[in-house]
Amino acid sequence: MPDTILQGPVLLERFQALDAWIDEHQRLWRPKPFTHLQLPWEGDWPELATWLRSRTLEQAEADHGEPWTLDAPAPFRKWAVQARELASVGSLPGRADETPPSARHLHDIPGRKLEQIQAFASRLQFNTAPSHWLDWCSGKGHLGRWLARGGQQLTCLEYDPALVTAGAALSQRLNIAAEHLCQDVMADDASLRLQPEHSPVALHACGDLHVRLLQLASTKGCMYLAVAPCCYNRIRTAHYRPLSTAAQASSLQLSRDDLGLPLSETVTAGARTRRQRDRSMAWRLAFDLLQRRLRGTDQYLTTPALANHWFDKPFADFCRDLATLRDVPAPGDEDWPALEAQGWQRLAMVRNLELVRGLFRRPLELWLLLDRALYLQEQGYDVRLGSFCDYRLSPRNLLLLAERS
Repeated sequence: MPDTILQGPVLLERFQALDAWIDEHQRLWRPKPFTHLQLPWEGDWPELATWLRSRTLEQAEADHGEPWTLDAPAPFRKWAVQARELASVGSLPGRADETPPSARHLHDIPGRKLEQIQAFASRLQFNTAPSHWLDWCSGKGHLGRWLARGGQQLTCLEYDPALVTAGAALSQRLNIAAEHLCQDVMADDASLRLQPEHSPVALHACGDLHVRLLQLASTKGCMYLAVAPCCYNRIRTAHYRPLSTAAQASSLQLSRDDLGLPLSETVTAGARTRRQRDRSMAWRLAFDLLQRRLRGTDQYLTTPALANHWFDKPFADFCRDLATLRDVPAPGDEDWPALEAQGWQRLAMVRNLELVRGLFRRPLELWLLLDRALYLQEQGYDVRLGSFCDYRLSPRNLLLLAERS
């Protein structure tokens, strides 16, 4: 399948192809190498499993962002080709900025955020120019202000009062007439904030927050809508509730944990963040081996999110304290250096085995986006789905553009 913008009948065709493929290969992407000492598929493809387990952590990191380029034993290449074809999406056409920003405006927005906003804004091409932008989950309203520089009206909805105050001050300083409102968009009264003349935009609104926008905007009859979703797992329910008729008919049942798969990409993380993450994971994997032995149960034991100071202490103290926290029998005289080394060795294996699961990151994300696109189509919108920036700028680079037929 060539990289092309998805629209019209292609939305349903692609969704059905993805749905069948993802459903067929559940045993490849559902089990997490982090929580399983042996994955269900390894017995079927031992050569691939052995090859992946023999690789280093550095090799896994190098291939993490583009697992389909890996020259691995069969049937990895077949899966990779299928994943690339099914997840192919073209780039939405961009246009030059007709209102050059002032130096002050550029100064107010953090660098990476500014690039994302510029890329997002350049793709908002509709039949007529919107006259009233509504920035959904706006934060300080950087996106809305960027769009309203041409003199359009602007309303910003944000839950955090401090961000509302800061955003209003920025708008005033930049002479942009904007209404910054403190609003819980999940509350019943959020529907009162949307009007048919509004053109809602949302750049990286999480889970339920962007779904709520799709539902309210379509009910209110908003003419234009632009949403780049993020954090599909930020939902209130334990399992995903499909929006479109096609997704509701699917046999695929997605847990909140499954919805985290598209987010397991770290292309934008800095070196320090990666080092902290690796240490955290290696120590947790080492503790997992320890707790299985101490409890006499060959099962993964979930552990809560831990503050950074947990990983500043000696490894032995980390394990003792975590055992206390999780009611695991106290460790005795352990060979702590050997156990920690096992954790790092296991991390390398986990990262490499995750390359199989990584093939399904983009296909599952596109399945979720297409569910949203088909829902909007059912509500009477013409929908275009494509990318708005390079994935290195943001892995969540897919944008839904909807326009009333």
